[in-house]
Amino acid sequence: MLRSKSPGANMETVALVCRAALGATLAAALAACSPGVPASNAGAVKLGVYRAVLTLPNGELPFGLDLVKEGPETVGYLINGKERLKLTEVKITGSHLDIAMPGYENRLTADASGDQLSGEVFLDKLAGKNQHIPLKAQLGQTYRFFETSASDNADVSGRWAVNFVEDGSTKPEVAVGEFSQSHDEVTGTFLTDTGDHRYLAGQVKGDELYLSTFDGAHVFLYKAKVTADGGLDGDFWSGNAYHEKWSGKRDPNAALPDAYSLTTMRGSSKQFDFSFPDLAGNTVTSKDAKFKGKVLIVALAGSWCPNCHDEAMFLSPLYKDYRGRGLEIVSLMFEHFGDFQHAAAATQRFRDHYDIQYTTLIAGISDKDDAAKKLPALDRVYAFPTTIFIDRKGNVRKIHTGYSGPATGEHYTQFVAEVKATLDQLLAET
Repeated sequence: MLRSKSPGANMETVALVCRAALGATLAAALAACSPGVPASNAGAVKLGVYRAVLTLPNGELPFGLDLVKEGPETVGYLINGKERLKLTEVKITGSHLDIAMPGYENRLTADASGDQLSGEVFLDKLAGKNQHIPLKAQLGQTYRFFETSASDNADVSGRWAVNFVEDGSTKPEVAVGEFSQSHDEVTGTFLTDTGDHRYLAGQVKGDELYLSTFDGAHVFLYKAKVTADGGLDGDFWSGNAYHEKWSGKRDPNAALPDAYSLTTMRGSSKQFDFSFPDLAGNTVTSKDAKFKGKVLIVALAGSWCPNCHDEAMFLSPLYKDYRGRGLEIVSLMFEHFGDFQHAAAATQRFRDHYDIQYTTLIAGISDKDDAAKKLPALDRVYAFPTTIFIDRKGNVRKIHTGYSGPATGEHYTQFVAEVKATLDQLLAET
């Protein structure tokens, strides 16, 4: 036991101890009263809505990230316009956040410091050309590009005829832009003959348009200026390695080529044959007994492909509804990996996320020229996804190139109706 040398010294020691105890008690009370900062968890990742920003070579790409508790689990949501894309594989370890993107090999990782997160998004790419994109996020901010808006903003709502031109090319890719606008806030998408750009969100500031999305795979940033003649002229970045110029003119009649005319059967053949391994390595062919006399949908897809995710979200329940009437579906998966086991694991994640019960086969790598060689009955493979409708006799009746998903509104509704009408017709045939 310590003994002081004098009564005076002992009194000073008692006073110091009391002041220290009072200070500690006050600090604990203040921490307990601070919203969202428990005293025992001050360094942890905080739940709530973040304004997240990815840093691309030519600008910042914002999106919304919401971390919430649902029952005992922590989940997340990627927020892009009307879409809140649920993230179920969220792991928080102290100040570290790790999120596996749903059905993809991509990940978001970050570390917390107070109300901020800093880290990266990892994108898995073909041929090992993976991307690491810097990320930062601020808790409590909900604006997209600009916290305050201008009082006089251009109106970009409506339908646009659009051309995208890749760097080093003079050949435009035709697209249709469809935007809705409320004051300075803009939502919408671009439709192309290979698939839509999914849910986009942004703002108009004066005569400048800004749009972006990060949906677990797409890392898309658009900037454009309203020109003197009322058109749009700007730039488009995908990730940190791809850039295009784009321009648009208002056109209420803007349209794409017929999606059923872009891919055809080669020569006079109507039979579409395939032979590829399933996830266990067992060969499955178009001649197998399980397909005989059935109506068959063959989907060319990949777990890396956002439009293929939208298609799987449609095909999975469709199969459950129609298989009792004689429908089978086979998805030929063209993955980023030449290694079979890696490709099978990526496809299994894809299957699990959408509760896919139809057949998925590992067909090759995600290269359209390679896919065309694997499928010589087709004149070409123009897009992932490509969807082939085969009747009970094994004859190809329709081939649909690309995909217009839920972000396209009425176009998606029309496509769903077309598919169901086609199936009803084919299933009614004997």
